Amino acid sequence: MKNKGSTNKLSIDVNKLYDYVKIFSFPRLAGTEGEKEAVALTIDTFRKIGFENSQIQREPFEFSDFYSTTLIKLIMVINLTFSLFILMFAYVNLVLSLFIIGTGIFLILLIIKGLRHPETPGFWGEYYGNTLSATNVFVKIPANKLHTTKAGNIIISAHLDSKSQTFKTSWRVVFYRIWLYTGIFLGGFLIALFIRTYSPLNLNLLIVGTGMWVCTIIISISNIFLLFLNTQNESPGALDNASGMAIVFILSNYFKENPLSNFNLWFCQFSAEELGTMGSRNFVNKRSEQFIKGRTFQINLDMVSCAGNSRNRVEYLESYGVLPRKKIAPLLSKYLDEAALKENIKISGFHLSTGAHTDSVPFHLRKYDSVDIVTRAAGKYTHNKVDTPDKVDPQILQEASLIIRKSISMLDNDYEILCENEELVCENNELYNS
Repeated sequence: MKNKGSTNKLSIDVNKLYDYVKIFSFPRLAGTEGEKEAVALTIDTFRKIGFENSQIQREPFEFSDFYSTTLIKLIMVINLTFSLFILMFAYVNLVLSLFIIGTGIFLILLIIKGLRHPETPGFWGEYYGNTLSATNVFVKIPANKLHTTKAGNIIISAHLDSKSQTFKTSWRVVFYRIWLYTGIFLGGFLIALFIRTYSPLNLNLLIVGTGMWVCTIIISISNIFLLFLNTQNESPGALDNASGMAIVFILSNYFKENPLSNFNLWFCQFSAEELGTMGSRNFVNKRSEQFIKGRTFQINLDMVSCAGNSRNRVEYLESYGVLPRKKIAPLLSKYLDEAALKENIKISGFHLSTGAHTDSVPFHLRKYDSVDIVTRAAGKYTHNKVDTPDKVDPQILQEASLIIRKSISMLDNDYEILCENEELVCENNELYNS
C-alpha cells in the first residue's frame, strides 16, 4: 500500500503545485484590475497545460456588492437596535418586548430569504450597491464513454479572487459564533422572565436580569466589531485561495490525458466568491437543467493547508449547524474517506456551527452532493496581508490532489452500481461494508 502510494505521489508534482500558488499570490478582489489579471493568468495557465482555446471558457457576469458589504452592516444594525429595545421593554412591558422580538425575527427571515439568490440584484442591490463585473474561467473534459448529455457531472472548483478584511477569518468566525450562541442564551433568559411573570414559578429575578444584561452587552460588542468588518484589496490570497486553484490546475492536467468514462469533468476557477459566491451562483444557474440531482457532484477547494501549524492537514466540512447537526454530502464524504484510506493519507471531517460561506453553497441550494476541502487552521492567516505563499504547504496540496483524484476515479468505476432510475444513490452503504 505504501509503495503504491509513493508511486502515485510521483505523478503529482509538488513543485508545480507550489509554482501555481506563487504565480497567483497577489491582491485580486473581484471587480478590480487584480482580478482581471488573475483571469488572464488563469486562461494562460490552462493553455500551458495543453487545453485548446476552444476548450477554455470565459464566462463574464455582473453582480451587486450590496449583499456582501452593506447588507451585513444593515443586519448588524438591526440586530443591535432590537437587542437594546428588547432589554428596555422587558422591564416596561414584557408582551411588547415579545412583539419586538417577533418583528425582529420576521425582518431577519425576510433578509435571509433574499440572501438565497443574491446574484439577482433586486431593488436593494440595484439602488444601494455598486454593480461590478467579474469572470469565471473553466474547462470541461467530456466523458469518453457516455454521451456528454447523458453522462454525470463532477465539478472540481476553487475561487480565483481574494480579499482582505479588518479582521482575519478566524476572528470573524469567533464573532459570528459569539453573536449566535449569546443570542440563544438571551432567548432562554427572556423565556425564563416570561415564565416568572406569567406562571407560579418564582425564578430568581436577579439571575434572570443579570443574564439578560450580560447577553445583551456581549451581543452588542460583537455587533459593533462586525459593523467595522470592511472589505479591502490587500491580501495576496496564497492560502485563500491560490492553494485551491493550484489543485484544480494539477488535476485538470492529469484528467486531460485520463478522462472519465461516465462523468463529464469541469475544472472551474470561480470569481467573486469573496463577494457573495457570485461566480458559482451564476455558473450553476446557467446549468440548472444540465446538472441533474443525484448525478452531479462538486468538490470545492478553499484554504488548503497551513504550513507550520499542528493542524496542517487535509480536512473537509462534514456537518454544520447547531442543533440538529446536518450532514453534508454523506455519499461524497464516504468516497473521500475511502480514497484517503486507499492512498494511505489521513483526512479529517469536521463540524462547523456557523461562519462558512463558500462556493459549495449554490450547489447545496440545488441539492447537489457538494463538499468543501478546507484546512481550518488556515483561518489564522486568511483575509490578511500575511496570507503569503510561505503559509502554504505543497505536500498537503499533493495529498488533497491524490485523494480527490482517487475519489473521482472510484465514482466513475461505481457508476453502474450506484445508478438507479437515472439517479446516483447510496444503497445501504453496501460499497463500504464489504
